[in-house]
Amino acid sequence: MQFKNRRTFEFFTKNFQQNSLKLMIMAEKTRYTDIELEEFRTLITEKLEKAQIEYEALRNGITNLDGNDVMDTSPTFKVLEEGAATLSKEESGRLAQRQMKFIQHLQSALIRIENKTYGICRETGKLIPKERLRAVPHATLSIEAKNDNKR
Repeated sequence: MQFKNRRTFEFFTKNFQQNSLKLMIMAEKTRYTDIELEEFRTLITEKLEKAQIEYEALRNGITNLDGNDVMDTSPTFKVLEEGAATLSKEESGRLAQRQMKFIQHLQSALIRIENKTYGICRETGKLIPKERLRAVPHATLSIEAKNDNKR
């Protein structure tokens, strides 16, 4: 393409650069497609079911619903076993709390899928890479944003 003068060339070059930049911005994905969101929904639902089963097992261990207790043992062993049982219940309680928090995060992720905001970093507004979401499906921050928050 030949130009009549330098001014025409500069005008064309400037407009071309601006339009190219606009196209690049428009081409950048702003959210995951419905098909991709459905893939994440399946992954999260599976993890949620497993997490709920683990939570119930922990809760049952805390409340002695499984029937294993020290009521039928002699008084000497009862004192020792009650101390160990208390420590075990405290640990199970902490694990149950952590599991419940994980369940709540997964449920929040399902809500974000419904709202079509799943996978969008809450700090940068950019898409969180699929690899990260597969590893941590309840993530709300990209690796970059998470690292920036640690500093």
